[in-house]
Amino acid sequence: MSQAVRELEPKEMWNHFADLNAVPRPSKKEERIIEFMMQYGKKLGLPTTKDEAGNVIIKKPASKGMENKIPIVLQSHLDMVHQKNGDTNFDFDKQGIEMLVDGDWVKAKGTTLGADNGIGVASIMTVLESSTIAHPAFDALFTIDEETGMTGALNLKGGLLDGKILLNLDTEDDNELTIGCAGGVDVTATGSYTFEFSPPNVGVFKISVTGLTGGHSGMDIYKGRGNANKIMNRILLAAYEKFGIQISSIDGGSLRNAIPRESVAEIIIPSVEIDLLGPFIQSIEKELKAECKTTDPNLSVTLERIEGPKQVLQKGFQIKLLRCLYAAANGIYRMSPDILHLVQTSNNLSRVLVKEGEYSIQCLTRSSVDSEKMDLANSLKSTFELIGARVEFKGSYPGWTPKPDAAIVKIMSDLYTEMYKEDALVSACHAGLECGILGTNYPGMEMISFGPNIRGAHSPDEKVQISSVQKYWKFFLETLKRIPESSS
Repeated sequence: MSQAVRELEPKEMWNHFADLNAVPRPSKKEERIIEFMMQYGKKLGLPTTKDEAGNVIIKKPASKGMENKIPIVLQSHLDMVHQKNGDTNFDFDKQGIEMLVDGDWVKAKGTTLGADNGIGVASIMTVLESSTIAHPAFDALFTIDEETGMTGALNLKGGLLDGKILLNLDTEDDNELTIGCAGGVDVTATGSYTFEFSPPNVGVFKISVTGLTGGHSGMDIYKGRGNANKIMNRILLAAYEKFGIQISSIDGGSLRNAIPRESVAEIIIPSVEIDLLGPFIQSIEKELKAECKTTDPNLSVTLERIEGPKQVLQKGFQIKLLRCLYAAANGIYRMSPDILHLVQTSNNLSRVLVKEGEYSIQCLTRSSVDSEKMDLANSLKSTFELIGARVEFKGSYPGWTPKPDAAIVKIMSDLYTEMYKEDALVSACHAGLECGILGTNYPGMEMISFGPNIRGAHSPDEKVQISSVQKYWKFFLETLKRIPESSS
């Protein structure tokens, strides 16, 4: 199935991408891909090291005639988001991604594709291996765990890199040059509750919310897509107020950086109300479909009778939990007053798990203003503490402050205009790129991020545009040629 991808142009780059996708590489489980990259660098006979965090650095001298150019860093992250459709039978720990070509797009069969950030990694590998591509001396920096904490970038020490300009290949629109990004912090609320066994004369049911579009919790948050955790909570509170249902369990969402696409809850309902539950679910599904017809056209709410009895939440705690989740901020919190159309601060209510006396609520809070990021995190903390939750902040990382006057920004924006007869969009983004973190230990380094068109990142709908990769590739190669000469 992946053979068709290997025949695409530029062939060397697509073959490296296919090789990467044969290696499982989930965040925090990058051992196999780290070893793959170490062996790759050594096979090329280039200086190859792994730092204490697990980041891989491969150094390559300048090509002939480029020796006087400023040394640079080419950087992408090794890990990818592992997501699959509910009806897809796939083991990410054992299987390589099954890719296919669909017109002008490369997709995966029911899973995330890994174009984020595999295209960037494959691009750097191609330059490392090439004997014909013109380039200055460079450090190839392959970081780990970008998607779930950026711990690779956070733990990269100073003094390991020789480059003075960093090209980050992790942007998802081929007409954009990104020069700033949001920081983030993980907010986790946990606690326990006293459960009881379901009383007699009840029906036991499973409610499923599926078919949402999902997507990247930073780049796609402005699109107003449905959040399965919020939708499920809305259904459960309405069902409690109407029928007095009790909840046995809730299992919604998966990763902090993915907008939740699915949620499942098991409930009990008094027998006298059973006949009314089906029409109620149908009615609320119709209501939700009307609200979400543009953003989530495949939204589905289903009801299935299952076996009982079940352990259920006591009603006193249940109503507190439902109202707490209703109150928790989700989506855009504030738009930037300084940069047009930029989301400044947001929250993704990414994971809700309630089962067997324990609950966990996970969020990813983002902002390009660090003080506002923590203000929203504290707002969430206050909300969760109202039900007695223990709240932790972890994995906080800084944003990347834009420097529009940097020399590399002018070089690349002028080059884009020259090549494509239109101006590039020079902007900041609401995703968490590693540049801001890397800049803490390399404060004088100029940085910019760019890449091809990738859609549906962090969801099984992820795809990368073939013609856009070809456009990006030509721009990337010409950029390498335009790196200025060193003044020293």
